[in-house]
Amino acid sequence: MKPLVSSLRKSKTEGRRLATLTAYDYPSARLLDDCDLDFLLVGDSLGMVVLGHPDTTHVTMADMIHHTKAVAHGAAKTPVVSDMPSGSCASPELALDNARQLHEAGAAAVKIEGGRDL
Repeated sequence: MKPLVSSLRKSKTEGRRLATLTAYDYPSARLLDDCDLDFLLVGDSLGMVVLGHPDTTHVTMADMIHHTKAVAHGAAKTPVVSDMPSGSCASPELALDNARQLHEAGAAAVKIEGGRDL
């Protein structure tokens, strides 16, 4: 498996765009693992695409952990990046704990969205 951080740094330095696709399950990850992608994303969009929710705010950490494990099992060569779901970063402590859980589930990195209004 490619080391993700060094690969991302090299891509940025070279001005190379990243190639990534979203996977939510083991069979998709297996198929995409041979595509020479920079990483596979386990997106919180699984709420709508897989779980039938109206939006991403219904996705739980348990959902993300479950799908991250499945994708990580199928991705032997491609690093996995997982979304932090809504509410999972309410405090720095909670964010670190949740990021650790996703890492233990097989994520090489996590993606955090949001911020504050200025």
